[in-house]
Amino acid sequence: MKKYWIFLILVCCLWSESGLYAQSGFTIARLKYRGGGDWYNDPSAIPNLLEFMRNETNVNTLKEERKLDIMSEELFSTPVLFMTGHGKIVFSDEEAQRLRLYLSSGGFLYADDDYGMDKYFRDVMKKVFPKNDLIAIPFSHPIYHSHFDFPNGLPKIHEHDGGPPEGYGIFHDGRLVVYYTYNTNISDGWPASEIHGNTEETRLKALKMGTNIFIYALMN
Repeated sequence: MKKYWIFLILVCCLWSESGLYAQSGFTIARLKYRGGGDWYNDPSAIPNLLEFMRNETNVNTLKEERKLDIMSEELFSTPVLFMTGHGKIVFSDEEAQRLRLYLSSGGFLYADDDYGMDKYFRDVMKKVFPKNDLIAIPFSHPIYHSHFDFPNGLPKIHEHDGGPPEGYGIFHDGRLVVYYTYNTNISDGWPASEIHGNTEETRLKALKMGTNIFIYALMN
C-alpha cells in the first residue's frame, strides 16, 4: 500500500504558509454554493470524521473543517472538497470553469446527496464537465479499499427511497476527480449518534467509508 503519510508530510511542508496547513495538518474544505441548498448542514460531521481519521490512520488532521466558495483564493491550495445538501445548487459559468480547472489540476470533490440534491448536482456537473458523465464506480475500485475494505461497495447509512446505495464518479485523464454518493448519505453517519439516531455500527461504517474516500483522494 502506498505510504500516503509520507505524501502528507511533503504536502504539509509545501503548503505550510497557507491557512489550510498553517498548523501542519490535513483538513477537509466544505464547498459553499448558491441556490438555496443547505451546504452548511451537520456542522459536526467533518470535525468528527477528521478526529476518526486522526485516530485510525497516519494522517495528522486538524480539528476543524474549512469553508470555501469556488472563487476563494485558497481553492488551489486545497487538496479535497466536500459538498452536501438537500436542494438547489447554482454555479455561474465562471464558477463552473474555475471548478473544472481546480479538478483537472489535481483537486478532488466528494459530494454526498442528503436527499433532494441529486438533480441539481447532476446539472451543475454537466456545466463543469460538459463532455463527461457521472458513471457508476465498480466495487473493485480502490476507493472502496484504500484503507478499510468494502468489498460490496458503499454501506447503506440512511434510508431515503429504499434500494441499494450508489456511487458515481467523473474521470479526467484517467483520474477520478469527482466522487458522488447517492441513496445512502454517508455524511449522515459522521455526527454524533443522537443527531440522526444512527447506531454505533452504522456510524462506524460511515466514518470508515468517509476515511476511504479522502485517503483515496490524497493517494491519487
